Amino acid sequence: MSKLEEIKTKLAAYGQDHLIAFVGELSDSERESLLTRLETLDLELAKKLYEGRNDISTGDDKIEPMAYVDRLKLSDEENAKYIAIGEEILKAGKFASVTMAGGQGTRLGHSGPKGTYMVEVGETKSLFEITCETLKRAYVKYNAYIPWYIMTSRENNDDTVKFFETNNYFGYPKEYVAFFKQGELPMIGETGKILLETKSMVREAADGHGGIFEAMNKNDIVKDMKSRGIEWIFIGGIDNILLNIVDPLFIGMAKDAGVKAASKTIVKANPAEKVGVFCKRNGRPSVIEYSEISEEMANLRDENGELLYGESHILCNLFNIDALELIGHEKLPYHAAHKKSNYIAEDGSEFVPEAPNAYKFEAFIFDAFSKVEDMLLLRSLREHEFAPIKNKEGVDSPETAVALYKAHWNV
Repeated sequence: MSKLEEIKTKLAAYGQDHLIAFVGELSDSERESLLTRLETLDLELAKKLYEGRNDISTGDDKIEPMAYVDRLKLSDEENAKYIAIGEEILKAGKFASVTMAGGQGTRLGHSGPKGTYMVEVGETKSLFEITCETLKRAYVKYNAYIPWYIMTSRENNDDTVKFFETNNYFGYPKEYVAFFKQGELPMIGETGKILLETKSMVREAADGHGGIFEAMNKNDIVKDMKSRGIEWIFIGGIDNILLNIVDPLFIGMAKDAGVKAASKTIVKANPAEKVGVFCKRNGRPSVIEYSEISEEMANLRDENGELLYGESHILCNLFNIDALELIGHEKLPYHAAHKKSNYIAEDGSEFVPEAPNAYKFEAFIFDAFSKVEDMLLLRSLREHEFAPIKNKEGVDSPETAVALYKAHWNV
C-alpha cells in the first residue's frame, strides 16, 4: 500500500478524508509536505479535543485559598539570607531564563514578531532588547552569563532569528542564546472536521503557553540545560517590560523553601478584574480562571479585609530543572477557545466567517502547577513587576507600560 493509500485509510477511519480532497491539484513539493504532516497528525487526540471542547467546569473540585509571602513584609535578615542564596546560584551559573515569544504583534498594529515591537523608553528599543538588558546587567553583577532560551513559533521563528542576527544579539554572546519552536494543534470546525489553511496545509494554531514544557523536551532544551548544570529556570513572556527575570531573592526563597516551583503574584486591582488567581485545587497548587470563579468567591475577604482569592498569576514563574523534566513528559489538559478562522471549503474556495466557527486548543502554563506538591507564592508590587503591552490603546498599552517603566527606572 502506498503512503497516500495508508493516509487515506487513516483519515477515513476518523472522518477526516477531506484533508486530501485536493491532493491531485498539488505540486510534487506541496503534495509531499501535506502527506508528511498528515502522517504525524494525531487524529485520536484531535477527536478527544473536539469531544471535550465544552468541558470547562470545575466539577466537584475542592477550591481553597493559597498561602503567599508578602515581599514587603520580609525582615532585613530574611532579605539578606534569601538574596545570598540566590546570588550563589547565579554566580555558579546554575540559572537560566526562558522567554515565551511565539506571538505576532498584530493587536499592536505591528507586522512582525511581538518581540520586535519598538517602544520609547528613553531610547527606542525592541521588547527583545529590553529583556536582553536585564541579562546583561546580571552578567556585570554576577560575572556569569545566563543562558537565554527563546520560544518562537512556526509563524515567527525565521523572522525572530533574523532580527537577532541583524542586531548582533544585542551584544549578548550568541552561544548563550537558543531558539525553539512552540508546538501546534489543528483547528477544528464546529462539526468536528479539521480545517485546511490551504489545499496543501492543515490549519494549525499554537498550543498555548502550557505547551512550553513539551516543546522544551522535544527540542532538547532541558537536555541542554542539564549539560550546562542549570538548576533553576525562570519562565516569562516577552510583553511585560518590567519583568524582573533575574531576582536573587525570589530564587533564594524557592531554594530555601525546598519547592520545585514558585511564582510572583500581584494583588487583584478589584474583585472583578479579569485575571486568573492562585488557589489550592484538591490540595494542589492551581490557578482558577476569572471565568470559573463565582462572584461570591471573588469577593470573599479574610479577617484583614484582603481578598481570599486575590493573588494574580502574571506569568512570572520559576521552576527547578527536575520539575521541568517531569512536566515535559506529562500531558497538560487543553482548553478550547471558540474563534473565527478562514478555511478551504469543499469547493476549494476560501471561506471567511463573520462569527466564531472553529475551536483552537491551548494548554495553560498554570495547569503544570498541580504536578508539584507545593509551590512558593511571592507577592510583589504591581508597579515594580507588571507593565504588559497587549493592546494598542488603553489598558495594558504601550502608553501605560512605558509610563510604569520610566517611573520604575527613573528614566
